[in-house]
Parts: sequence; structure tokens; C-alpha cells
Amino acid sequence: MNKVYSDAGSALEGLLFEGMAIAAGGFGLCGVPELLIGAIRDAGTTGLTIASNICGVDDFGLGVLLKTKQVKKMISSYVGENAEFMRQYLSGELDLEFNPQGTLAERMRVGGAGIAGFYTKTGVGTLVAEYKEHKTFNGENYVLETGIVADLSIVKAWKADTSGNLAFRKTARNFNPPAATCGRICVAEVEEIVPVGSLDPGHVTCLASMCIA
Repeated sequence: MNKVYSDAGSALEGLLFEGMAIAAGGFGLCGVPELLIGAIRDAGTTGLTIASNICGVDDFGLGVLLKTKQVKKMISSYVGENAEFMRQYLSGELDLEFNPQGTLAERMRVGGAGIAGFYTKTGVGTLVAEYKEHKTFNGENYVLETGIVADLSIVKAWKADTSGNLAFRKTARNFNPPAATCGRICVAEVEEIVPVGSLDPGHVTCLASMCIA
């Protein structure tokens, strides 16, 4: 199976559909799969639910999908630098599910590991925990959070081999590994594609279904 594509549009062909759920890597403006986001914008797919730490800024990252009103719901930790996000949310055009940052990362990780959910003390007693199941362990209250399983993961990696093994670099690693594992299909945007055997096995974090460079 060929996993290497020359452009983002080709890699995503046949994978996008209305109302789908997407897990996106990136933290702030670092490690953002901008070419894949641009291809989703160009495809015009709407009704998207996107799980990502941040929804980009007005003209970069996931913010470009907000601008074209292709996003129906965001599952995020931080949304404070996007004026269009604020406008759509306050006007009722955009649904928002806030997650503490560590909770969001763990929801992606357990979704990729086939774990249905987990209990955490984070968020207990706040709006984050409203309408969620609570349980007491050793006299402490915990809230149940469910794993995230997306139809598609889009991530940015440093290197990939032709089998789809991915290596991330420094702070650009951020949310990319957990986002990569929680998608039924993962498409990776990488800086360099190398032959199988070229990557240090200790640097390989996860596997992508398809890669573009």
C-alpha cells in the first residue's frame, strides 16, 4: 500500500465527509498541519467537529476553517486568540466543549488506546464537570471523561518513513502523538520522508495511514 502522497489534497481524497469528527495536532502555532487544514478548506467539507488544543488564530491554522464556517463544534482547551471564534460562539453559530488541557490530551490518548473513559479530579466542582458521572475514590471526588475517537486525525511530524512511522521534534511534538492515535485514519504532514530503517526506533512515536511532505 502506498502511503506517500505529494500533496495534501491527494492524501485526503475520499476521506472527507459532511459532519465528520477530526482530531488535529498542534499547540498554539507550533506543530500545526497547515497544509492539511488548507486542503480541508478547499474541499469545502462542512459540519465538522474538531478536537484540538486551540482553534488557531484568525488567518492561520484551524482559524481558516472557522472563517469559511466549516466548523460546527470545537473540543478545545484554549480559544483566547481568535476573534472569529469568539464572534461565532457568542452568536450561537459555533458549539464549544471546553476541556482542561491535560484532560483533552488524555481523552485523545485513551481513545487511541481503546479505553472508553477515565476518572479525573480535574474539573470537579466546575462547569466542566456538569452533567458528567461522578465517583468517589478514597474519599475524593472524580469526574468521568470519555475517550475521543475521531473519523480522521491530521498531524504535523518531523520525519516519516515510507511505512508511515512518525518521529516528532521538540516542542512541535505537543498534541500530535495523541491526536494521531485517536483517529480511525491518520494523515501526517511531514518535513521529510525517509526510507524504512532510517529512523531511530526510539524516536518513532506512532504510525500514520498516509503521509505528505
